[in-house]
Amino acid sequence: MYAQILTCTREIHHPIFSPRQLAGSPFLHPLVRAALRYVSDQDSKAVARDLKKIYTSATAIEAEQALEEFAQAWDAKYPTISKMWRAKWVDIVTLFDYPPAIRKAIYTTNAIESVNSVIRKFTRNRKIYPNEESALKLIYMAIREASQRWTMPVRHWKEALNHFAILFESRLPELTSK
Repeated sequence: MYAQILTCTREIHHPIFSPRQLAGSPFLHPLVRAALRYVSDQDSKAVARDLKKIYTSATAIEAEQALEEFAQAWDAKYPTISKMWRAKWVDIVTLFDYPPAIRKAIYTTNAIESVNSVIRKFTRNRKIYPNEESALKLIYMAIREASQRWTMPVRHWKEALNHFAILFESRLPELTSK
């Protein structure tokens, strides 16, 4: 029973289109934030702009070239950043397996992180659930409460949703069966 509850809570923390499923963990926002921790305030905008060139590249090869350019420009001052990005490179290049619309939806929004943090906040104090249904109800209530605060739509979502519907057809049966 305890193993089922533990499995249930692990699976609950993985939303339908999680970056963990798309490209590993941690992903872009935490990686960019971690990189900027090492940067002085006066350099942060320039470093963030140069990092953006990496993950907005059209192909994995261009991204790798952008990472090399980043390293040449910033390694003298901040060598930890390029080392950190190279260590997570396997996760980053997985992003380029997807169409540009999905990539843009992933790297321009914190929505997925927001959903995960809401779920973690609600489930943090409860480690044991009587059954899977009770855990799912708690998560439903957490998302419902949090969604009242979400007012900004995800940019370019409709374009990305079209690609999601094709790539993840089994997860969107109500969209693809009509």
